[in-house]
Parts: sequence; C-alpha cells; structure tokens
Amino acid sequence: MTNIKSKLNCIVFVLILSIGPVFAAEKMLLENEKNSISIFQNAASSIVNVSNMKIGRGLFNIDATEFEAGMGSGFIWDKSGHIVTNFHVVENGESFLIAFKDDKKQYRAKLVGADPKKDIAVLKLIELPRLLNPIVVGESKTLQVGQKALAIGNPLGLDHTLTTGTVSALERKIRGYGGVSISGMIQTDAAINPGNSGGALLDSQGKLIGVNAMIYNGAGAQSSAGLGFAIPVDTVKTIVPQLIKHGKVIRPGLGIAVLEEYYAARFGVLEGVMIKIVDPKGPSAKAGLRGIRSDRQGQYYIGDIITGIDSADVKSFDDLYTILDKYKIGDKVKIKYIRDNKEKIVDIVLTQV
Repeated sequence: MTNIKSKLNCIVFVLILSIGPVFAAEKMLLENEKNSISIFQNAASSIVNVSNMKIGRGLFNIDATEFEAGMGSGFIWDKSGHIVTNFHVVENGESFLIAFKDDKKQYRAKLVGADPKKDIAVLKLIELPRLLNPIVVGESKTLQVGQKALAIGNPLGLDHTLTTGTVSALERKIRGYGGVSISGMIQTDAAINPGNSGGALLDSQGKLIGVNAMIYNGAGAQSSAGLGFAIPVDTVKTIVPQLIKHGKVIRPGLGIAVLEEYYAARFGVLEGVMIKIVDPKGPSAKAGLRGIRSDRQGQYYIGDIITGIDSADVKSFDDLYTILDKYKIGDKVKIKYIRDNKEKIVDIVLTQV
C-alpha cells in the first residue's frame, strides 16, 4: 500500500512539474493577450484559404493543366458548407480549392453567387470535411471607434495569421472593385495584406464584424499602411442570404441604362447622369423618361439627365447607385431631371432589377 502511495505521489509531482510552467506562463499573460489567444483558438477553424484555379495549356502540350491564379481568405458561413469571401478573390476563377486549418486535404468548391458592387461572393463546398465550424456572426451597427478589432486570414500565403488593432473609423466610403463606392466601410489599423482579402474581422467577443477587403491606397500599392478596410457584417447579412437563394442580389431600380461618364462629358454633361437606354417595360418608360435617340437623318438627341432623387443630389453614377441602394422595391421616389435645359420632376415606383 505504501508503495502504491509513493508511486501516486511521484506521478502527481511529475504532473505538477510539467504543468506548472504552463500555468506560470499563462499567469504572466495580460488579459488583452489572453483575449486575443482565446479568440484565435476558437475562430481559426472557421477561417479558410481560398485558391482561385484556372485551366491552362502549354504551347506544345495539349493536356489541360490546372494552376493557381490567385488566392485569398474566406470563412465558413453555415453547416451546409457555404464559404463567404471577396468577389475579387474568386473573379474569373474556373474552380476553387478550400483549405482548412490543420487539414492537409483541399476541398473543391463552386461559385454560388457574387455581388461585385459590394465585393462579396459565396462559394459552396462540393465535398464537406468531417467538421464544419461556422463563424459566429455579430453586428456592425453598434461598433464604436476605439474598440478592439482582430483580423484572421492568410496574408501573402501564410497560413492562418492573426493581426490585432482597433476600429479606427466608421462609415468610410471607399471605391470598390465593382466600379462604385462601398458605403459604411470599417477602417481598422489591424494589418491587412494581400491574401487577407475575404477573411474575418472580429470583435473582442470573437464575433464577425466585417469582411476584410484589400483596398488600393492612393499610390496603387497593396501593402498594409495602417489603413485596412472591412465590409460591415450588417451588409454581409443582407447580401449573403440573397446570393445563396438567388445567386444574385435583387435591388430596386429605375429600369434604365446610363451613359458612361466619359462619353457624357463629351456631350458637355459634367454633373448628373445621362440616360442611355430606357427599358420599355420599366418604371422610367411609364413615367416618360427618355434615353439617347436618333431620327431618320441620323441626328442624335441626348437623353434626360438625372440630377436628383428625392432630396439627394445625383452628380455621378456612384451617387445614383449609392442613393438607390438605400431604398426598397416598391418605394416611390421623386426623380429630378433635365430635358431641353429645363428641370422637371416625376414620381417613379422602384422595381426589381
């Protein structure tokens, strides 16, 4: 009996010696450090690496070869295997490979839908791994400047990297990859580099508050300069379900196509949006708006120039898109436009586009 007790005491002593340094090291950590470590350990399995694959053929090789054309990050949205990432990460991809933390296998995925104007895309895994850990979704409307922000992604191809910082500013309007500005962007000084795109921006509770987006700075560089931007999660929660259900985002519209600003300027239109084409079945046609037209002699006449919607001024296509994005299908708006140098106003009910 004495021998048994002695052996047990030895085992306990060895365990104390081996575990002791761990407890000591953990005790020395600051609360902020413990929080960051906990968030990474809990959320890292929800973050994935996204490889954009294309098919190529060599000059003297008729066999098709798959190669990686680009890569970025993404995160698991649900148990069905939907992956959320940036549109520019998957743009022009022919197939996609998804890599999970601590899993050597790569899983194929297909594109479900994308919204270039908001730089968001949804992929779906063709084969599911044994375990899926969807990201915990938070909200962005309650964010405050100064609160903690953590970015997890795969910058420069480095697997599952954590960077920390703060929410530097809110409601930033940044020109995105879809040719229009994305409103409500979150600015953070958590380092965001190439490969971080599509990854998660988290709060101190480990909840998703935004999708990291690689935005070019004024010099066109793609390296972090303390100015990272993320698409707010409230926008993501609106768009992703539509992409999963419809493959696209259903938005309210006027039923028109506008003339590109470069060509409009050649007509002397420097402010406002000139209508190029009016959908004959759309609300603008019913309201009597006109696009560019010509007579039998080949003489062209400029289209109506939209200058405002309700109380908001429209000076560019970017303004037009941003303003309409705040409305819903079925809303009635007042359109201010110029025809023959005279300002006119007409009511239009927005329809699905």
